[in-house]
Amino acid sequence: MGPLPFDELDEEKEESGASGASTAEGKDLSKKVYFTKQTVGNACGTVGVIHAIGNATSQIKLVEGSYFDKFYKKTADMDPVQRAAFLEEDDEMEGAHSVAASAGDTDANADVNEHFVCFSCVDGELYELDGRKSQPISHGPSSPETLLQDAAKVIKARIAEDPDSVNFNVMALSKP
Repeated sequence: MGPLPFDELDEEKEESGASGASTAEGKDLSKKVYFTKQTVGNACGTVGVIHAIGNATSQIKLVEGSYFDKFYKKTADMDPVQRAAFLEEDDEMEGAHSVAASAGDTDANADVNEHFVCFSCVDGELYELDGRKSQPISHGPSSPETLLQDAAKVIKARIAEDPDSVNFNVMALSKP
């Protein structure tokens, strides 16, 4: 599971309905899906990582008392909008985000409008977790064993919509 960058063109396609993604509307979403809205600008990578870790806590053990352990415990019973508000006020996350954003060799450009989403398998469903959306998007059945292949199908379909774009990258958060 991991964030996948999409550019501004993809956002326009998604808003117009041109994307092949099936929405989860009319379908009961798993209560186990950890999802937050993104209300902080240029924080989609951070939100993608929050989604990836938050939906893997049954497979990974967070260190008791660590930042993420405390973060997920504090936000577990919040809805996506409340989680976003909590994140906006979280000075520790803001500091870590700023350090990480400025740690690379390339300056962060506020004018670049790329976007990261996360694909995760929860309760036997492949979910696309995009903080710009009101809720997760279900892409159908999946499993921990087939997550990579299932997400790759969705990603390949997205790339096929704009095959000349170089704005696609994939990262995975995985066990060693």
